[in-house]
Amino acid sequence: MYKYEIIIYWSEEDEAFIAEVPELAGCMADGKTYEEALKNAQVAIQEWIEIAKEIGREIPTPKGKLAYA
Repeated sequence: MYKYEIIIYWSEEDEAFIAEVPELAGCMADGKTYEEALKNAQVAIQEWIEIAKEIGREIPTPKGKLAYA
């Protein structure tokens, strides 16, 4: 299991929970429940990393909780 920060929030527009992975550009998922969004985000992280390896993209080291100013 990867240890990237995942931010989950409800989107009225999408009528779904959205899970974003800030450290992996463009990596996000959704789900009808919080748990489903989290599960889908974990799959998206794995797929993001697999594709990054295939195309030679650098894979960021997980930093844990990000600090915001």
